[in-house]
Amino acid sequence: MTRILVEENPSPLKLEVLGVEDWDTIERRVSIYSCSYDQTETCYIVDGEAVVITSDGETVCVSTGDLVVLMAGLSCVWDVRRPLRAHFRIG
Repeated sequence: MTRILVEENPSPLKLEVLGVEDWDTIERRVSIYSCSYDQTETCYIVDGEAVVITSDGETVCVSTGDLVVLMAGLSCVWDVRRPLRAHFRIG
């Protein structure tokens, strides 16, 4: 079952309706780190690139312009390959 959904280059109207500009911002340097999601998290990648590897081996690439939904219950490793800046919303 896919626990990561990626929409490449959503329309500016969709981003406006979602209120992405008002979401919190996170920045990550090139690194590898583990993460678990108790709640669904939606993020919009403003800049950067990463590979997300789920605990069951699914590999998903995310990069600038992607709208990403990380489902509740997901455990994964983020391999940040280019410094990452993203807006995010939990829930």
